[in-house]
Amino acid sequence: MVYPIARLDWSLDPFNGLHRLHRDMNRLFAGFASPAERFPAINLWNSEDGMVLAAEIPGVDPKDVEVSVLGNVVSVSGERKTDSSVPADNYHRREREAGKFTRSIRLPYEVESDSVQARYEFGTLRVTLPRKEATKPRRIAISAE
Repeated sequence: MVYPIARLDWSLDPFNGLHRLHRDMNRLFAGFASPAERFPAINLWNSEDGMVLAAEIPGVDPKDVEVSVLGNVVSVSGERKTDSSVPADNYHRREREAGKFTRSIRLPYEVESDSVQARYEFGTLRVTLPRKEATKPRRIAISAE
């Protein structure tokens, strides 16, 4: 009688299914963050002279907000205070987070920090970030010999 010889393939990982499940779970939950990690919501776009940052900070006193620029990183930080007129045990629903916040965004180029302007209007902080002159693209004249 002839018996078939079992061929063992040592390249197969016995934990392959577990690794795949781990990767899938990480991918599933990668987009979720706590509201405190996403506050304030920020939009950032290019303008003619640089970039413009808009941060939604409703209910925050502009005196409690700080904008700083270091090289090509802009940071918005501050504190959203709780409504002290309502006792904590009287809330039926409380979804607005309170406390300190900070968001830092790396820009694709350095900013002229002396010319940065910030304006607060209707709960939105708008920061104009002019591009440093040395980082702006220049047209190079080509000479023909």
